[in-house]
Amino acid sequence: MGIDPVAAEINLHTQSPGQTLGQVLGIDLGGSAIKLGRFNQDGRCLQALTVPTPHPATPDAVLVTMVAAIAQIDPEQQAIAIGVGTPGPTDATGRIARVAINLNGWHDVPLADWLEAKTDRPTVLANDANCAGLGEAWLGAGRWYRNLILLTLGTGVGGAIILDGKLFTGHHGAAGELGLITLNPDGPPCNSGNRGSLEQYASVPAIRRRTGLEPDALSAKAIAGDAKALAFWQEYGRDLGAGLASLIYVLTPEAIVIGGGVCASSDLFFPAIQSELEKRVLSSSRAGLQLLRAELGNQAGMVGAARLAWQKNLEAAR
Repeated sequence: MGIDPVAAEINLHTQSPGQTLGQVLGIDLGGSAIKLGRFNQDGRCLQALTVPTPHPATPDAVLVTMVAAIAQIDPEQQAIAIGVGTPGPTDATGRIARVAINLNGWHDVPLADWLEAKTDRPTVLANDANCAGLGEAWLGAGRWYRNLILLTLGTGVGGAIILDGKLFTGHHGAAGELGLITLNPDGPPCNSGNRGSLEQYASVPAIRRRTGLEPDALSAKAIAGDAKALAFWQEYGRDLGAGLASLIYVLTPEAIVIGGGVCASSDLFFPAIQSELEKRVLSSSRAGLQLLRAELGNQAGMVGAARLAWQKNLEAAR
């Protein structure tokens, strides 16, 4: 089981429109910022733009901001489709933002319909973690693999499942909530209604609860040789390994890509993950499995949204 080094972030710079065969827009809707990128078919980012998310971030206000930003990044309307990553689940068809976490008044918002009416371009939505998974599968750490899972370790623990090169979201669009699987049935309560979910052991709030420290402070202590900090990261890696073992038995991916802010400390807990997987997972279920650090950083959602747009455009052309 190999561990790839972290690669440089995606190169975002302007390229002449004449060098492209077609373009799409990838949009990452966040609580504090909206990131947009205009991409060609091979994943080249021709132009990138970040604008503040309006406050309050009501659906109407966000729509107005998005439409203005789209006009700014694509004034000649060269993009043929739009993909949007939203901070919450969407419906199975990628039309409706069912809930958008940390945004005001977002309940069953038909954002794809609204954007299509304003821009006259086909639009598709997906959960932001799913977009990050698509981005890593297209241009990041997972680009050599057709079957992989992404786990993001941050304020929550998000996930994405890529099967045969395509995002898997299940028949209702809600599959891939990897952080909500049960790690300890008697563990701390989770906002999902579960108890002892993986998120309750691996997220940033969970690290604070377990240690009283931020991940970067724990890393600094561990690197300085602090025994308690080193022991925590070993335990953290074991917990992640135990959770991932269940996912591997169900999905048998070629690669596991781990991203999010906590991944900055990956050197301290990746070896423990690997050791735990070797103990818990039959060799037949993990043959050739790669444990990888995500490569695209905070650009992954935007990149994945662009990939989503390309896939929708190709499907519509068939």
